[in-house]
Amino acid sequence: MTSSLSKAWTIARRDLRGRFVGLRLLIVCLFLGVATLAAIGSLTSAITEELANRGQSILGGDLEISVAQREATPAEIASLEATGELSETLRMQAMARLPDGSDTQLVELKGVDTAYPLYGKFTLADGSAAPKLDATDILITPALVQRLSIKTGDAIEFGEASFTVKGIIGDEPDRLSEGLSLGPVAITSVEGLRATKLIQPGSLFESKYRLKLPPTANPEELGDKLEAEYKNAAWEVKTRDNGAPSTRRFIERMGQFLTLVGLASLVIAGIGVGNGVASYLRGKQGAIATLKILGADSAMIFRIYMLQIFAVAMIAIVTGLIVGAFVPLFIIQIAGDVLPIKPEFALYPLPLLVSAAYGFLIATIFALPPLSKAKLIPAAGLFRGDARGWRRIDRSTLIAVAVASLSIVGLALGSTREPTFSFFFILSALGILLLLSLLGILIRWLASKAPRPKQPLLRLALTNLHRPGAQTGQLVVALGLGLTLFATLAAIQTSLTNEIRLSIPQEAPNFFVLDIPVERSDEFRASVTAKAPEAEVNIVPTLRGIITEYGGQVVSELDEIPEGAWVLRGDRGLTYSADIPEGSEIVSGEWWAPDYDGPPLVSVDAEQAGALGLKVGDSLTVSLLGVEIKTTVASLRKVNWRNFGFNYVLVFPPNVLANTPHNVAATIQLNGPEEEGLLNNLPSDFPSISMVKVKEIASQIGTILNQMATAIASAASIAIFSGIAVLIGAVAASRQSRIYDSVILKLLGATRRQILSAQAIEYSALALILSVVALGLGLLAGWFVITQIFEFTWQPDWGVVLVTLAIGAIVTLGIGLLGSIPILSAKPARALREL
Repeated sequence: MTSSLSKAWTIARRDLRGRFVGLRLLIVCLFLGVATLAAIGSLTSAITEELANRGQSILGGDLEISVAQREATPAEIASLEATGELSETLRMQAMARLPDGSDTQLVELKGVDTAYPLYGKFTLADGSAAPKLDATDILITPALVQRLSIKTGDAIEFGEASFTVKGIIGDEPDRLSEGLSLGPVAITSVEGLRATKLIQPGSLFESKYRLKLPPTANPEELGDKLEAEYKNAAWEVKTRDNGAPSTRRFIERMGQFLTLVGLASLVIAGIGVGNGVASYLRGKQGAIATLKILGADSAMIFRIYMLQIFAVAMIAIVTGLIVGAFVPLFIIQIAGDVLPIKPEFALYPLPLLVSAAYGFLIATIFALPPLSKAKLIPAAGLFRGDARGWRRIDRSTLIAVAVASLSIVGLALGSTREPTFSFFFILSALGILLLLSLLGILIRWLASKAPRPKQPLLRLALTNLHRPGAQTGQLVVALGLGLTLFATLAAIQTSLTNEIRLSIPQEAPNFFVLDIPVERSDEFRASVTAKAPEAEVNIVPTLRGIITEYGGQVVSELDEIPEGAWVLRGDRGLTYSADIPEGSEIVSGEWWAPDYDGPPLVSVDAEQAGALGLKVGDSLTVSLLGVEIKTTVASLRKVNWRNFGFNYVLVFPPNVLANTPHNVAATIQLNGPEEEGLLNNLPSDFPSISMVKVKEIASQIGTILNQMATAIASAASIAIFSGIAVLIGAVAASRQSRIYDSVILKLLGATRRQILSAQAIEYSALALILSVVALGLGLLAGWFVITQIFEFTWQPDWGVVLVTLAIGAIVTLGIGLLGSIPILSAKPARALREL
């Protein structure tokens, strides 16, 4: 066996002689697919590993306990101090004012103690360590410098306190774990933040307590112990291994999606591999016949060309791995600021090994069938150019292809955190390939049964679809995949674009105003009306609480948060109302009477109720300011989250929460020029409030969606390139038979223009049929990505989708016709000698 392989390799190597003519398509397809998978896997690994390596500094400790709307009690502080070194921070939204009242700006105000930071380096813009802060000192970010035109040494006011800017912040080590910020950051001492008098009963602020534990301590075990000990304290506990859970979840979900897109691209490229190998072997049929006549058996033929093809495949795979491994380096350098964290470049073996395995398995699946056909066809059939012999595949090849296919499915499911999602994704991709393959068979059968047109060019075009050796099936798959990818990408891109465009509805308010003292709500309304008589003011109570139990399930006992149940992740906004809130519609149960004074009830957003498995009549417990309130679900509501009003997952009757310390919030909507006047004057009259510009929120949403759209477009563009390569492969695979037909037609008097016209009619008919199919498949795929993966609204621009599909059809048609030009240039005498 070893001697046989050695002989086969010697012949294979001499036949190649360093040239890969005929196998370029195989190289391009495998290279694109493997490089895409390797790049996506490497970048995802780089970010997640950086999150893990910097877990302590990102979180600010080994363990973090956060609580909303209150500070820890002395007993709780003492318990935490007995566990490890403690650092306390306070965080809230506040309005920064210049002393002369000329300008204001919403700021994320943060108070830190002298122990901050326990991990990482808190530095200034010049690289020096940040100084310790007293009650009158403050550090600000460059963004606040720019917006208020202030500098070091200037004064700035918050609430009832005045501060002196001591420096410009360079690096805030725990910035990522703080989550989304609605404005620039300003950092003072804990005593300085308290001096603002902004922290009052009911104020929206967050206290965080970070612990630096002994090396032998286990943060997970300690966190579970503290949660059990203080189960009614409404604590949210994080460990250093998951300091930025939302960021990690987003990166992993996006990485998984892009990996599956890359795998789909590789599968598409695999079809190109099959076409390229088939075309290469057809070009080698003379050499194969000669080898057989000289005594080479089928097994030897198989070994020779298997070694050739897999040697070339390995070159493509290794090259793809090298490029894919180094692509993250360029992404980090070019787009590092776009990433949630700037990782250090390194080589990550696991995603590279997985990508190599995918590439090898794809090459096996699509290269073995044409190899099997080549070894089975008799030498006489090869010399005659008999196309029928190329249709047979032996049983061992079918078994090998099946094993490789199952290996791909197993690898995809074993390397993902959501195997069910991955399974259905792969099943859908295979379903599309099967559908297109069956469509190719159907088109060929219908063409054979259709009446023969009298016009010669039409008759020739129709015959081309079903004649012996016709590549109609491959062309249908290639064209169908290419056009489906065009339609899918257009639908996703335009839907995300519309998501950005509609982030601010026409009737959206101009401002959210937070932390209005409840006793001054009427005064606030009057003040707004006096300054802007046409303004519409909507005032609602606002509180924060944590769901601790639902439907009999204790949240702290969950191994994993249910899919889509984001309401369980930390504290959430709560409100009470006698009437159904604007933008809500009851879909189950009943609303309480305006004067309801019975047992505690709650109305729940229907979507979140579905994620939690809640129904009317179930129990739901909320921890509010350390007190647990057990309620019964009275109704489920469909909430219009897009109206940019005050929408809450949980709404209670007034009798449940009205006596709890709280503030109110307001929306202000106006069409006049008074916006800047309100922004500058209201914070002076009401120092505790925070005014959020809705446009700034929408701008942040738009930035995130644009980044997602760019990532999707980049991955999908590789799939489109693979689809184009498949089309080129399909055209190449039919070259031999088309050259023969072209020569015969020329000898019978046909002109190049007539031959090309017949092929144009053939490709146009296929493109027209497949455009309709691709539109349906592309829209279905786009809908799934937008609504099921990213949970956005399905709102594609139909005009853009149709135009993109038309352009795609024209491009693919042009590629097909360009591939026909060499066929028309074949010299009859030479072609007849070679055929």
